[in-house]
Amino acid sequence: MQRVREWAGAVKRDVLVVYLVARDSRVPWPGKVLAAAVAAYALSPIDLNPDFLSVVGYFDDLVVVPLGILAVVKLVPAEVLANLREKADRRLVARPRSWAGAAAIIVLWLVLVALLVRWLASLLPASS
Repeated sequence: MQRVREWAGAVKRDVLVVYLVARDSRVPWPGKVLAAAVAAYALSPIDLNPDFLSVVGYFDDLVVVPLGILAVVKLVPAEVLANLREKADRRLVARPRSWAGAAAIIVLWLVLVALLVRWLASLLPASS
């Protein structure tokens, strides 16, 4: 169980590293594009396979995201990667929070719920 926790911690750090790769000027553009896509997918509240679908739902968390991270790591120069991993470790210790990001996700969910309610209401027969 300890190895699983360590692996999960490494993946968490590497998702932050991938985010930093997408923003680093020392990384070639193909690496930046792939890193941005992997980071956006890993950090997005919307999954390819929803987690409530038992084993299939965790497929992206256990396979797709780590494979994306691995692909990004292969495209980044070793010294840049080492530097960004140190930077990620420092950031994880500080535990940054993005209130703007949290607000954007909350607004997105509220809009989706409002659209769902409106759609469901349109299905009900109108009272006369």
